[in-house]
Amino acid sequence: MEQIANIATALDVERIRKDFPILHTQVHGKPLVYLDNGATTQKPQVVIDAEANYYETYNSNVHRGVHHLSQVATNAYEQARHIVAGFINAAHSHEIIFTKGTTDGINLVANAMSRRFLKPGDSVIISAMEHHSNIVPWQIACEDTGATLKVIPINELGELQMDAFEALLDDSVKIVAVTYVSNTMGTINPVEDIIKLAHARNIPVLLDAAQAIQHISIDVQALKPDFLAFSGHKIYGPTGTGVLYGTTEWLNKLPPYQGGGDMIKTVTFAKTTYNELPYKFEAGTPNIAGAIALGTAIEYLQQVGLDKIQQWEEELLAYALQELRTIEGIRFIGDAAHRSGAISFLVHNIHPFDMGELLDQQGIAVRTGHHCTEPLMDQFQIPGTVRASLSFYNTKEEVDKLVAGIKRATSMLL
Repeated sequence: MEQIANIATALDVERIRKDFPILHTQVHGKPLVYLDNGATTQKPQVVIDAEANYYETYNSNVHRGVHHLSQVATNAYEQARHIVAGFINAAHSHEIIFTKGTTDGINLVANAMSRRFLKPGDSVIISAMEHHSNIVPWQIACEDTGATLKVIPINELGELQMDAFEALLDDSVKIVAVTYVSNTMGTINPVEDIIKLAHARNIPVLLDAAQAIQHISIDVQALKPDFLAFSGHKIYGPTGTGVLYGTTEWLNKLPPYQGGGDMIKTVTFAKTTYNELPYKFEAGTPNIAGAIALGTAIEYLQQVGLDKIQQWEEELLAYALQELRTIEGIRFIGDAAHRSGAISFLVHNIHPFDMGELLDQQGIAVRTGHHCTEPLMDQFQIPGTVRASLSFYNTKEEVDKLVAGIKRATSMLL
């Protein structure tokens, strides 16, 4: 039953799948259907090769080394920074801070804000759909400073209530930190409006782009967030890598997050002076191989074509929603009109873990649980969901297998 138009015929999905070795794996004797891309994406061979090549041919520490290997490694590491900067259209490569991931980037900003900008009576705004990584760091910051955490409510479709957001904006607010795309529901938030409303009051905005960076073209100079964080492993790069983008103005305002090598200019027992951007925020030996491979992942996506990827994913998402709606007793958790990536659902009263285990027996990988969004689960009064999350290497045939698998599991469990 294929009523969705084929708008992305230019994207050769079968050819792309050949670039990802793990997609040819068998699970329980059946071909892997990997629909857990919201948790982590799989890696193309070029990314695997880039990381191996670093260790095999020019493994060395970066910066300050005069020998050949160090210079080669430094050039490759800094080239990766330039690739990331170009990918999100940052004005300067020094606005790109390499981190361990989105969580690390958000913690950097929250920690620095708590040390310099938050005090009793101040407040921080987040939303009701945030991942724990964009809740807990701000709770810690508020506990440490006496500030208050404010939460933008959502409606029954999983969409932000923007009138309520505007009502929360007052002189006490020192930062707004919201997700671009919900990791649980796939809701795409109106981040342009959020940024404009906050900036009208001179309030900075941090965007958690962990679930947006792989699905949506982002131009930070046009969008104008003050901070934007994402993880390398969500965008077909290695685990343990990430990026914090910050405007030059704001990064210069923030104190260092950690102390150590490379983030200093001079050290005496009396005083330390700090390095220039971006190194002020990159203490110690970084994940050199990971950063280089992240740059390779981005170049791979650019070669495939971001517009083609987005078109195919939109078509695939529409097809998946259409086919899932044919399942008797299905209930979508979040059903926003503007969405991307993730689909969360329940079927009758079947526990998500039971559904997930039976799907796994059919070779289908989905995520089950609260997805690190316990407050969101509390709002819907459920313990968790089944989440299928899509990538440009997924196919309609895999969606059909998911739907058939759910129906088979349902017949076994009811």
